[in-house]
Amino acid sequence: MKREKSFYPTAETMSKEWVLIDATDKVLGRLASQVAFILRGKHKVTFTPSMDMGDHVVIVNAEKIKVTGKKLVQKNYYRHSGYPGGLKVTSLREQLNKDASKVLYDAIKGMLPHNRIGRKMLTKVRVVVGSDNPHKGQNPREISITE
Repeated sequence: MKREKSFYPTAETMSKEWVLIDATDKVLGRLASQVAFILRGKHKVTFTPSMDMGDHVVIVNAEKIKVTGKKLVQKNYYRHSGYPGGLKVTSLREQLNKDASKVLYDAIKGMLPHNRIGRKMLTKVRVVVGSDNPHKGQNPREISITE
């Protein structure tokens, strides 16, 4: 009886596509989790947890993202300068006004693995404020994210 070998993907067998997502009126956390799903490559049959299998994702209209409840006022972003009393706090509303792409980028970053593969996956996401897609040359396939 001959045993079948299990399939392990290599760089030659992997195919990476470009995906375009419009963030208009999408809920922040739901969109971020679905983008993380695509970045990891879990939508592919050949998914392997120890490899970067995912596609490149371009997100446009990041400033038109929605949040539910009182998150605009209650959700805060923290950073520290390293000096005593150096804690800086920014609310979600202030961060959206300052740089809306960072809000979506940070949400996606939190949903990816926190190791070197996750950092590599994060380089494949591009968040754009506005409807102009700077990556038209890659012919991204537009997909719609459902709620």
